[in-house]
Order: sequence, then C-alpha cells, then structure tokens
Amino acid sequence: MTDTTSQPQAASREGIVPVLEFTNLSVDFGVEREWVPAAKDLSYAIYPKQVVAVVGESGSGKSASSMAILDLLPSNSRISGSIKLNGKEIRGLRSNEMRKIRGEKVAAIFQEPMTALNPVYTVGFQLVETIRLHRGVTPAEAKERSLELLRLVELPDPEKAFNSYPHQLSGGQRQRAMIAQSLSCDPQLLIADEPTTALDVTVQAEILELLRDLRERVNSAILLITHDMGVVADLADWIVVMEKGVIVEQGPVRDIFNSPQHPYTQALLAAVPRLGSADDSKATIDMTAALATVVTGDIVDSTLEERAEENRRLAEEAHARAERAAASATKVLEVENVVIEYGKRGKLDVFRAVDDVSFTINAGEVLGLVGESGSGKSTIGRASIGLQPIAGGTLKVAGVDISNPDRKTLQALRRKVGIVFQDPSSSLNPRMPIGESIGEPLMLAGEAKGQALARRVEDLLDAVQLPRSYRNRYPNELSGGQKQRVGIARALSLSPQLLVADEPTSALDVSVQATVLQLLKDLQAEMQFACLFISHDLAVVDVMADRIAVMNQGKLVETGSRDEILRAPQHPYTQRLIAAIPIPDPDVQSERRRLRRAIMAASAAE
Repeated sequence: MTDTTSQPQAASREGIVPVLEFTNLSVDFGVEREWVPAAKDLSYAIYPKQVVAVVGESGSGKSASSMAILDLLPSNSRISGSIKLNGKEIRGLRSNEMRKIRGEKVAAIFQEPMTALNPVYTVGFQLVETIRLHRGVTPAEAKERSLELLRLVELPDPEKAFNSYPHQLSGGQRQRAMIAQSLSCDPQLLIADEPTTALDVTVQAEILELLRDLRERVNSAILLITHDMGVVADLADWIVVMEKGVIVEQGPVRDIFNSPQHPYTQALLAAVPRLGSADDSKATIDMTAALATVVTGDIVDSTLEERAEENRRLAEEAHARAERAAASATKVLEVENVVIEYGKRGKLDVFRAVDDVSFTINAGEVLGLVGESGSGKSTIGRASIGLQPIAGGTLKVAGVDISNPDRKTLQALRRKVGIVFQDPSSSLNPRMPIGESIGEPLMLAGEAKGQALARRVEDLLDAVQLPRSYRNRYPNELSGGQKQRVGIARALSLSPQLLVADEPTSALDVSVQATVLQLLKDLQAEMQFACLFISHDLAVVDVMADRIAVMNQGKLVETGSRDEILRAPQHPYTQRLIAAIPIPDPDVQSERRRLRRAIMAASAAE
C-alpha cells in the first residue's frame, strides 16, 4: 500500500490520463480576518471507470475539496494548487467556461435530493431544461433523452416519474431522478457526496448497485465522499483517508481495510459497528452464513451450509435463554394489539401508521425496533411516552395504562420516561446554557432547586463524561457528539424507568457514534432502565439490543433475541434487510452481494 500525497496511482496506470488530478490542492476560508485551512496539499488522481472514496469525519475537508472542482465554494474561500480535468487545468477558469464544465463534464449527486431538486417543477421539466441548456436540442428530443435516462436509472414507471413533482416520489426514486439528471450530459466525472446517507438500507443497496452498473455503462469515474465504510467496501477501488484537512493515508481498498497503516485510519475502522461484533455474544455471528440460511440451490457451498446450520443452532439456544429470562422479569413497557392512525385531512383518508402491534420490554432490557422509513418505528416511540394517542389496543408504561390518558396521568408519566432524539442540535434550546437544559426537567418536576439542582446537574455531566465547566456553555459551542451527551443527560435526569432512543446516533460521525453507543450501553447497565432503541441500522442495534423487533409498513413482522434475528432470520423482509447492509470488508461484501442478488431473485420469482 502506498502512503503518500503525490500521484500514487500513476505507476500502475502509466500512459493513462486521469479524469481528475489534484496536485497540492489547498482550500482556505476567511474567518474574522484570518485564513483557516480546510484542506491542505491534497494530491490524488481518479482514472476512467475508477471509484475513489474520500473518507473522514465531519470537518476533515472532504466536501470542501470536492466543491473546489466545480468552483462552488463561497466567496470567503481561496484555492491554491492544481486541479486538472482530463489533463487540462481548470482552476482559475472564467465563470462562463466553468458553466460548460458543470453538468457537461463534471456532475454532482448530493446527499439530500429534496434540496437538490426544485420542488415547484416536475422531474421531467428539470431534466429537459438541463439537456437543452447543454445540448441545444429540441424539446421533443430532450424529452426522449429524459425518458431514456429515467429508464437507465431503473425507475419503475419512467413516464409517471417524468410528470411527477419531487415530493410525489419516494426517497430512493428522488435519488434515482437526481442521478438521471447528473448523467444527462454524459459527464466524465460523477461527484457523489454522501449519496446514500439519507436513504434506508434497502434503498441504499439499490442505489449502490445502480452506481456500480452505471460506471461500466456510461464509462464515468466516480469521486465518492462518505463516512460510511460499508459503502466504501461495497463500491470503491481506491481510498483517500482525510483528517483535519490532510491526507493521512491512501491506497487500494483491500490494502486499507486489511492493513491500515495510519493510527487515524485504524481508529476509524475500529469504530465502525459491525453485524455480529457485539462483545457479549456467545459466538461471533457469521453474517454470510446467516444470509446463506435463506438461499437455496448451488449458490451455497457445503462449508457455507455447515456455518449456516451452526447459526441456526445458536439462534435456538439464544431464544431459549431469552424465554427463561423473560419469565421472571418486570415488564416496563407493554404494547398489546396497538393501532395508531392519523386523522382524515381533506381528500386524504385515515392513514393507519401502526397496525395491531404487540411486544413488551422488561426492566434492564434493550429492545431494538428496526425497519425502513415509514414503517411506524418512531410513531410507536412517541406513543410510548404519551406524545401520540393510540386508536386501538392497550399501552402500559410501568404498570400505568396510558391507552386513553387524562392530563394527570400524562403528568405522572413524564417522571417515568425519557427520550433521546435523532438530531441533538434541534432538540436543545439554543438560547439556554446546557446546565439549564439538563436541570429543567428536575426543576419543573419539583425534584430539586438551588444548590441541590446544581449538584444534580454536575452529577449528570459526570455520568455522560462531560466536564462540569460545560454547564455554562451554549449548544453552538459543543460538537455533535457532545450535544448528544447533553440530550442523554437531560433524558436521564429524572431516572426514568423507560428510555426511548430514536435514531440517537444516525447524525453523528462513526467514531463519535461508537463513543455515544458505549456511553448509552454503560448507563443502561448501571441504571437498569428499559430502553426502546429505534434505528434502521442493524449493526448499531446489534451493539445495543438484547432483543430485536422488525417493523414493515406498520406491522410487526418478526421479533426475537438479537442472535435469533441476526443468525436465522425467518421473515423475507428481515432477510432482505440484513442482506442489504454493507459490511466494511471488501471480500465479505463481494460474497454478500452475490447472496443478496440470489435472495432478490428468489423473492421476484415468488
């Protein structure tokens, strides 16, 4: 593996002109009359049909350096060094020359398609506009090309998508439409900036498959910017690792994953949650064998069949242990045949978000509630703490029936439950010091005031491993991980019997995520509260949960111990969910892709 900041790929691709070449590229931003570096002396190249992944945490300079290619940085920025496209320098080009490069030679796929697509125009109008702007063709020719592109990105009904507004498409369909727009002028380079972060895991797998296929069909190079090492293992050929604006390591994908040299790369890979890596499992879960349990035919060799059979046996043992433990446990959350509906609005009929769902959570237990967006996970979470009324069934928290609660019941419930939200920035009052945010529930409940309240706040800061001096800081002075720690401290301030954690780490970098997960796990073990852990990431749930419940379109399709669900999934939806999760290992991921295709083919045949 090469660890350098010069052109490391050139030796193996002699005579081939790179599509993109950075040489000593630096990006600085002017802040309070000083130049603050965002990227320093970057040098790497991308060749035709190659996928280069630039990885690192927030603030490492990934996006700043990529936006320099398209000259889309703000006015307070400056760029030095060289940016070559097909061997020609593009840094310093006039604005009209850069407009010809954008879209025509270099196109971008952004993280959130809803903000990248214009909401007041149809998808077809936006495609036609892009094609006519760069190609000068007639409206009819542009429409024909647009439909061809929508078929290329495998939208199920291209005509319908062409005439739809962005909000009328699902997240995956919007992302496909944006990819179609990016490909409209046959660009030589695609910049994919966190293209799957906002998507469910099954949709993510489809988009990755599409990008892999498009690379061959349209002969484009791809610059992939991400913090998801599973996505990198699935798609990339070459990895560039950045820390604090500097390239600390780069090399072929297998070399970086199998033998990382720099301590930061090692720490980054060590922090990635992996399915089957929970340290208290009886044995490590073999995810490839777990998938093999649902694949038939000659795709599974004899060794894989033996490993799959071992997974089944261990899952049965785990189920038996879980049943014995549950028999003597105290139930904290009891959800029995619960139905939750959203009322009729205008021409829209009543929407049933949760349909006949039943499960329990015992004291000291963590139940992982998983599923895709719209499956009803968060709705159940809100109902569990009295924020969402139910239309049918029974819901009990700590023995109190809150199926049809009055105001007094809800007030009493507030002392027994806590919630940690997905986005720590929006869940804290920006005008309130964090000490006041943490102490507010205690003060409102009449639990403490004055010096007693100050001591309780300090104890909670100690519990979430934040310095006591931080009590006087405001949320904007803290990092994302620190703000989430404040959210956890606030949720635990009244020592709740039930904690609802709704996607508590999905907005965090991978290393920060690992730290917050370990903190939650330690606090749960110490305080023994019941926890409803809501997530779409099964690898994260594997780290936290004792049992897993799987939701799909408002229904509970499968529930069981963690090892039972992950080792031997029974329901086809659970099987597809597990098959879609990218594993941060290029060789393992290659085999999983093969098995996933077999599962999808078997599902399509049924």
